[in-house]
Amino acid sequence: MSVYRTPDERFDHLSGYDFEPHYLHIEGPNGEDLRTHYVDTDPSDGTGRPVVCLHGEPTWSYMYRNVIPPLTESHRVIAPDFVGFGKSDKLTDREAYSLDLGISQLHALMEALDLAGVTLVVHDWGGLIGLAYAAHYPERIGQLVILNTFLPVGDESEMSRGFLAWRRFVERTPDLPVGTVVERAIQDNTAWNEDIKAAYDAPFPTSDSKAGAAVWPLLVPTTPDSAFAQTMQRTRERLSRWTKPSFVLFAPDDPILGGAHEFFRALLPTANNQPEVFLPDTGHFVPEERGADVAEHILDFLDRAEAGDQTKNPSIPGSPE
Repeated sequence: MSVYRTPDERFDHLSGYDFEPHYLHIEGPNGEDLRTHYVDTDPSDGTGRPVVCLHGEPTWSYMYRNVIPPLTESHRVIAPDFVGFGKSDKLTDREAYSLDLGISQLHALMEALDLAGVTLVVHDWGGLIGLAYAAHYPERIGQLVILNTFLPVGDESEMSRGFLAWRRFVERTPDLPVGTVVERAIQDNTAWNEDIKAAYDAPFPTSDSKAGAAVWPLLVPTTPDSAFAQTMQRTRERLSRWTKPSFVLFAPDDPILGGAHEFFRALLPTANNQPEVFLPDTGHFVPEERGADVAEHILDFLDRAEAGDQTKNPSIPGSPE
């Protein structure tokens, strides 16, 4: 199986993204040695609690570039690039990609960095991977922050017309124009420019390097009998008993996943302990458009969660297995 590594010079002088790279090698689905990348920033005193930010399709940790600095003032912030995206290695065989690969990569990162009490921030496919991880390994997770995402179980009636249209577009467009895809989903393009668009294209100089970006939307199950759908169903069941703080922060105008806000507020027992907050006039790529606002809402949530821990229940148990 071929492994593609984007040349490092593709990432030189990216707009707003000057974080020091960190790398972790993991084993691929067929024994490949895969170099995976992550951002890892910490307050100057080195005492910050960990916040892990997970990107989705077809983005990478660059999407969190405006979220990371405000959080780093008080927290250690880790933002990985999943295999197939960003500075991480890319498998050129589409059949090599799976939900399990993403979960395995996240598990390897959590173990290697020995993270505990993690605030997990998820968006899009980062939610599918990250929430499945949280449901199966709750001992490392302290809080959940859920941006526009979903937990698909193969029921097409739950899929928005926006997502189905996006899926059809990907089926017809194997050489995905990644920067253009992100640009077209932006509602407030005041800060958007060609340098930002180029940064989203940077990881993908060839058609083969886009295998992960081209296949992720097609992996979303359309029938309930797939293994992927069953994992998502188990994730729903476990999160329905979640007892740790959780915060749902959605852009409702997103035509792909904006309608899932109420689903998560109903699913997670602790979500309604938090105020209902929306990010209006914002498209699908929430951290790209509203990075500073996302960071502010996360910090406010963590302040509320800490105050609640101190006054109500200082040792909140994990989600039951």
